[in-house]
Amino acid sequence: MVKLNKIYTRTGDDGTTGLVSGPRRKKHDARIEAYGEVDETNALIGVARQHAAAFPELDRMLMRIQNDLFDLGADLATPETGEKPAYEPLRIVQSQVDRLEAEIDRLNADLSPLRSFVLPGGSPLAAALHVARTVARRAERRIVELAERQGEAVSKEANAYINRLSDLLFVAARWANDKGARDVLWVPGQNR
Repeated sequence: MVKLNKIYTRTGDDGTTGLVSGPRRKKHDARIEAYGEVDETNALIGVARQHAAAFPELDRMLMRIQNDLFDLGADLATPETGEKPAYEPLRIVQSQVDRLEAEIDRLNADLSPLRSFVLPGGSPLAAALHVARTVARRAERRIVELAERQGEAVSKEANAYINRLSDLLFVAARWANDKGARDVLWVPGQNR
């Protein structure tokens, strides 16, 4: 378990931060950027949850996702080195991806098929979920960029998790918009 007694350590004053496995990297390193975007996604889901009291099932899903995002951050902060670590690193596993897919299917079953793209907004909860979705997509781009770098590895489960998460946040936003009834659809060229 993590134990944080002192919040500041001064070790990052030189522009570096430590990975779980020990090595230090520049704070603008691709790996740090990737898990930083995951952290931002998590924070925005926390903001969305402030509007979710009327939706306890969705709130429980979002709370589980917040916990999973800490798992994903730990996964990304512990790069594969090819050497056997002294401890079992925390990794995203397929069952976490499968759960997201089941939750997407559960929420989507209540929605009518889309006829157009949805403009982000609607209820405060839906709007907050749309913001979290866009940041999750940015996190996905950073994770894919990291995975493509020479000498860096990201598991297929981590990639799949962040990809499914943005899908879940989209479906959840529609569900929070009165199961899609309050969605505002894009009308191409409407204001020409």
